[in-house]
Amino acid sequence: MTTETGYTPADAADRPRTRTPAELKADIESARQQLAETLDAIEYKLNLPKQAKRAGRRLKSRLRKLRDENPAALVGVAAVVVAGLGAGVFLGIRTIRK
Repeated sequence: MTTETGYTPADAADRPRTRTPAELKADIESARQQLAETLDAIEYKLNLPKQAKRAGRRLKSRLRKLRDENPAALVGVAAVVVAGLGAGVFLGIRTIRK
C-alpha cells in the first residue's frame, strides 16, 4: 500500500520520532556541557604562560627523579648542556667578530 508520496507503513520505522521537551532540554544541556569542555580545552592549549609553567614543573620533577635514581646520568646531562651552551656562545661570538 503506497501513497502518492511514496510513503509506505514500512517506512514508518525510518522516520525520526518526535522528542519530548524533556529530551530536548537534556540534549541542550549535554551540548552546552560539551561546548564548555571544548572551550576549556582550547583555553588551556592557548594559555602559553600556563603551559610554560607546567613544562617547567615537569622538567624539575624529571630532573629530581633522575638525580635520585642515577646521579651519574644527571652529571652527564649537565655536561652536555654546558658544552652545548658553550659552543653556542663561541659560535655566536665568532660570527659577530667576522
